[in-house]
Amino acid sequence: MTVKAITDILEQKAPLQLAEDFDNVGLLVGNADMEVTGILVTLDTLEAVVEEAINRNCNFIVSFHPIVFKGLKRITGTSYVERVVAKAIENHIAIYSMHTALDNVPGGVSGKMCEVLGLQSPEVLIPTKRSIKKLLTYVPLPAQDVLLEKLFEAGAGHLGNYSQCSFSAEGTGGFLPEPGAHPTLGTRGQRHLEPEAQIHITFEAHREKSVLQALFTNHPYEEVAYEVTTLDNTYTGIGMGMLGRLPEPMDPKVFLKFIKDAFGTGCIRHSSLLKAPVEKVAVLGGSGAFGIDAALARGADFFITGDVKYHEFYKAEGKMVIADIGHYETEQFTKNLLAEYLSEKIPNFAVSLSETKTNPINYF
Repeated sequence: MTVKAITDILEQKAPLQLAEDFDNVGLLVGNADMEVTGILVTLDTLEAVVEEAINRNCNFIVSFHPIVFKGLKRITGTSYVERVVAKAIENHIAIYSMHTALDNVPGGVSGKMCEVLGLQSPEVLIPTKRSIKKLLTYVPLPAQDVLLEKLFEAGAGHLGNYSQCSFSAEGTGGFLPEPGAHPTLGTRGQRHLEPEAQIHITFEAHREKSVLQALFTNHPYEEVAYEVTTLDNTYTGIGMGMLGRLPEPMDPKVFLKFIKDAFGTGCIRHSSLLKAPVEKVAVLGGSGAFGIDAALARGADFFITGDVKYHEFYKAEGKMVIADIGHYETEQFTKNLLAEYLSEKIPNFAVSLSETKTNPINYF
């Protein structure tokens, strides 16, 4: 398999269009057409990880965090980033990152945290705004069913637990083919009236390219009349963080011990504990302090994340416990998630889980 074939599979899980604007995701090092001998999955790409890939005959590293965040002006080996990139290039190793694209899908980083904690009925904590678009187009009645089928195949009309959703209204379309036109219906120089269906169909914004390609490829008209509108509707299928419930209420101190054991963290920094049992839990992998307000608004008893600053703990205000278990600790199971996904999709291919410790923080 080529690098491109494998990244296509990964992007079925987490489309790169879902990544935050500041992020740097996708193929960062290497040739997309290179044949892959083995895949090494890691949280971070360090020099030791590249060395591990060489020793394990893996020429493709799938890393959650991108090794290159900003543009490199030179590669002289003066920083660990430059050394990693140089070593990967020297040994013909490709590096691919998903980062916040995987953060923004329900079955991603925070979804894995929910799984580890055994949370039930998880839902997105902070839905991504303006993530839904609507296509409006007009098609001759005999071609309506075929066009709808192709739009559905491209991902349109699929939101939440419902698929093939659309609305159609019949009317009469009119047009006059001018010189140079090659009309499917009608004659040049004569105004033509045609019974048409007006189709309304919504889709996730990151699917726009494939939806429009399906429209243009399968619409019978030479010139396709269509509109694409971005909606302000809140869509809970995409976004940061997750919110769920424990199977049974748990004492706050017991729950802290449970978290510590489940994530193997050296310590937990937390705000004041509440007296009431813990039922509703919000999680956000990585640096997730920006989710505190959302967790409070959603009535969470506990908010588990990493990289919380001193003054941000005050935001709990005795209404919720903020628990900082560490950046690495919240994301550590992400490599397991990716390795399991790839092994399921390409069962006869060598997918290895990196054994290199990449957490830069130690506890005394």
